[in-house]
Amino acid sequence: MAGGPGPGQFDDLRLAEALRAGDVIALTEVYDTYAPFLFDYCHGLLRDRIEATGALRNCVIAAREHVAMLGEPDRLRGWLYAVARKECMRRRDSPNRHIGQEAPEAEDDLSEEQISRREERRLLAHSALAALNGRQREAIDLAVRHELDAVDLSGVFGIEVEEADELVTRARGTLSAALHAALIAQNHWKDCPSVSALTESWPLSPQTSSTLVRHVASCPTCGTRETPSLPADRLLAVLPIAAIPGDLRLDVLTAATAADRAENRRSIAAWTEPFDEYGWPVPYEPVAARTRDRAPARRRGPLIAAVAGGVAAVAVIAVSVSAFSGSGEKTGATGPAPGVSSAAAGDGSSAASPDPSPDPSRTPSTSASPTPSSSSPTPSKSPSPSKTPTSKPPTTKPASPKPPPPHRPDPPAPGNLSVAGCDMGRDESCTITIRAVGGPVTWRVTGTSGDLDAGGSGRLSAGQTAGVTVRRTNGMCWVPKDGAVSFTSGGSAPVAYC
Repeated sequence: MAGGPGPGQFDDLRLAEALRAGDVIALTEVYDTYAPFLFDYCHGLLRDRIEATGALRNCVIAAREHVAMLGEPDRLRGWLYAVARKECMRRRDSPNRHIGQEAPEAEDDLSEEQISRREERRLLAHSALAALNGRQREAIDLAVRHELDAVDLSGVFGIEVEEADELVTRARGTLSAALHAALIAQNHWKDCPSVSALTESWPLSPQTSSTLVRHVASCPTCGTRETPSLPADRLLAVLPIAAIPGDLRLDVLTAATAADRAENRRSIAAWTEPFDEYGWPVPYEPVAARTRDRAPARRRGPLIAAVAGGVAAVAVIAVSVSAFSGSGEKTGATGPAPGVSSAAAGDGSSAASPDPSPDPSRTPSTSASPTPSSSSPTPSKSPSPSKTPTSKPPTTKPASPKPPPPHRPDPPAPGNLSVAGCDMGRDESCTITIRAVGGPVTWRVTGTSGDLDAGGSGRLSAGQTAGVTVRRTNGMCWVPKDGAVSFTSGGSAPVAYC
């Protein structure tokens, strides 16, 4: 970022190790070193000063709580961007998020003439960036202005390193073509009627910019036009940088260290979970997207449980599939508990699928009826006074042996309760989403912290979700607050309110 230190000047390893050791001074250094850049990034995603302030505060809190999970402490800076992005995506998904109050621009000691030239270049930069999609714009901003490499970007976006490198490469190529087209529109629009018709307004809109790029690539007049090259770092250096509020430092450091706010910190840190095998936060997934994955997760559950049993594995799998692919699990037949609005009314039953036919060669027979040759005993000689022995059938037919009882699959192992907090803003209530992961879960609300009220209990099948309504009990909204709702599983759902 213009005016900021390069990646080689950050002391990530030392700061990460100091944070792990609980050094409060290190937390101050982390804020002073990274907060201005992170605030600008959060503001770019949220376009609101209040939301960006809350996102940065929660990012610092979550970083202190979870830094021990980071497998590569020398990548602390990139990891902080991943934590910040997940918090921003969660806030963008909230229907109650604050909008409309953009932060002022960081001040520069420039003359009026320099400011005027910078404004012209900004319009050019905006016209070129308009041809990129949202993911490309974010990736090239992180790569160029914030100087993150492909490994950092893979952790921020939750993708492979090769995919992150390709994303930036494509973004650079698109930006270069869009800049070439924008310079033609800015300086040579009179030479081509099509360009003149497309560029009636400035800066260019996304649709116009994309159309202009395609036109220049195919137009014999525009295609031969040469324009000056401008590296991406120089182009993006003129973009505004959001000024971090001066009073935010004390507020964030107090929230991250005060002894009486430990419960709130744990609740806020829970929003960053889960993490991948490298200790980077898994990218935020909207509730609607998580709901789509419920059915496959349930179908896999019985198979995994059967294999784990280890006793008569093949037979157990066959019985388990037929047992769980019918009309539904009994536990799903019950309705939601009072105070709970079901997020997936039909999730109590498994997805319908054909019953697999058992393989006679692999499935043990459940019938033990004797064969015709064994329906009567072998004839034997009878000690009769008669000289000619005679064979007598038995007076009664032997009872057929009872078939062995069918093998029943072991009951599914109990699962874990995953909880997702909510942000009610200035509303009176919001809904916490709970989900059974890895098996059925019996749950109950055990308490709340802060000025909150919530209750309810029930049972969820594996993969099933439900919503728990939480209401604030305070009167007027004055300042943002944080609370939590606790469950029997030990989980705690963070709740933001005012």
